[in-house]
Parts: sequence; C-alpha cells; structure tokens
Amino acid sequence: MQRDAFDRLFLFQNLSTAQKEALRPLFLPVDCYGDTLLFRQGEPADYLYLVVSGEVLITYKPDDGPPITVARVGEGGVVGWSAALGNRRYTSNAVCTVYTQMLRVRGEELRRFCNQNPDTGILILDHLAMIIADRLRSTHEQVISILKQGMLDEG
Repeated sequence: MQRDAFDRLFLFQNLSTAQKEALRPLFLPVDCYGDTLLFRQGEPADYLYLVVSGEVLITYKPDDGPPITVARVGEGGVVGWSAALGNRRYTSNAVCTVYTQMLRVRGEELRRFCNQNPDTGILILDHLAMIIADRLRSTHEQVISILKQGMLDEG
C-alpha cells in the first residue's frame, strides 16, 4: 500500500510526521474482495479498519425486525470502532461490497498506544469521535425515514 494513503486518511489528519511514523507499524494492510464478511454483529470486537479504497456495507439486525443498512463506508472511513472503544462485541455486520483496501489495527494495541502517547491519543480519539458522530447523525436520519415509510405503508 502506498505510503501517502496512510497520510491521507482522516484519522491521521493534523498529526505530526513523528506521530504518524509511531502509529504506522500498528496498522497492517488488508485487501478484501466483494462480498467478504469482515465481522458479524455479536462477534468479538478485535479490529478497527480504515478504508483506503473500496466500500464496506454496515448493517444492524434489531431483535424485532429486518436488518437495517446503517452506512456505506468509503475511502477515509472507519469500520469496527467497537474494537477501538474497548467494547467486547461488534454491534453490527460489515461486508465489503467491492474490492476494498484497508488498514487494520488491533483495538487493544491502539488503546495501549494512546495511553502511552496521550498527545497523539487525544487527537486520534477526537477524530474517532467526529467520525462516530457523523455516522450516528446519518443513521438517525435513516431510521426516521424507515419509520415514516412504515407509517405510510400501513396508512
């Protein structure tokens, strides 16, 4: 994977060259073809994935309904943040829809790095918070749309 791909990712924006170089060894390249399952809802949350190119479909299956498409994550996006936050299980499913290049890090290793390097850790957590907040806004809009459509279908 090209060196500049790492530098372009949103998670690493505003980090110094030294901070990026310290993080780089933690992230391993992963290539997946279309229809590759990254993880299932309820499985142990081990890895955080950064999408370099391609697309990952995130779905959530509520106990009382059909699966809901939560997001289509493309270049620069983050998948599997449960691992980075220390959650034991993934809360959704993630499937590559096309050939997708990613960087993968063990959540435990990233948390350890952030604890040992608090200046860098704060920046990483801040970027993750922005990504998560954006995804939650999008998900909220999708749920409202689904509920409205359900009400229209019944009416």
